[in-house]
Amino acid sequence: MTETPEGVYALTVAELRHYTDRLFFFRTERPDAFRFRSGEFVMIGLPPEVMEAAGGKAKTIWRAYSIASPAWEEHVDFYSIKVPDGPLTSVLAGIATGDTVWMRKKPTGTLVHDALVPGKRLFLLCTGTGIAPFASIIRDPETYEKFEKVYVIHTCRENAELQYGFDLVEEIANHEILSEIVGDKLVHWASCTREAPDTARGVHAGRMTDAMRSGALYEELGIGPLNPETCRVMICGSMDMLQDCKQLCEAGGLVEGSNAQPGQFVIERAFVG
Repeated sequence: MTETPEGVYALTVAELRHYTDRLFFFRTERPDAFRFRSGEFVMIGLPPEVMEAAGGKAKTIWRAYSIASPAWEEHVDFYSIKVPDGPLTSVLAGIATGDTVWMRKKPTGTLVHDALVPGKRLFLLCTGTGIAPFASIIRDPETYEKFEKVYVIHTCRENAELQYGFDLVEEIANHEILSEIVGDKLVHWASCTREAPDTARGVHAGRMTDAMRSGALYEELGIGPLNPETCRVMICGSMDMLQDCKQLCEAGGLVEGSNAQPGQFVIERAFVG
């Protein structure tokens, strides 16, 4: 096995779950010295010999992955898409428990509480695996200290791709401590775009952005539209989704923020392009 480079952790895969033929979850051990803020991402890669054995070049390829576990957890979770021809994900999708994954030691990102000014409502807008950073945020007690209501708004192509979000909400409801902290503060709204929605589970049809523009989303939630006085927004998804949501935020009078200059909405651009 290649020696682990400086500034990199060698993590052992402890758990693996394939949600669909396009989506999978994996859990690793957490190094004792590793610290991060809920919502941040890290760079993930595989040792060169693993890449070579899979038919690629003996070279580590790094990609940004949101940490899907909260900052207090004793393990580190990731939620990934499978890209058939992707130089990393096509190999990463074949890992097994006990395998080694490399993670650079420095986390970063804009989907953190520090990048937002105080507010009452937090909207977490996401498509596909963009829910990963929010899996961390909705299980962080600090989130519920800062906000009266937290709305996870998640759109995927198919019903099955929404399962991870439903699992997270169920986990919180069944958690001895989190369930008391969260109470009724967390609201989960899910929709799919390419098949009839599973209405029995409350899945809606169409894109979240269309539901926001029409007002149907806010009507169902029993609240008013986005406004700068009470609403804060975090956005993670495809480039088109980011642009659409940004326009909706700006139309509502919200100002984009960053770690250096906190604002009323933030976007994670690390996963685009």
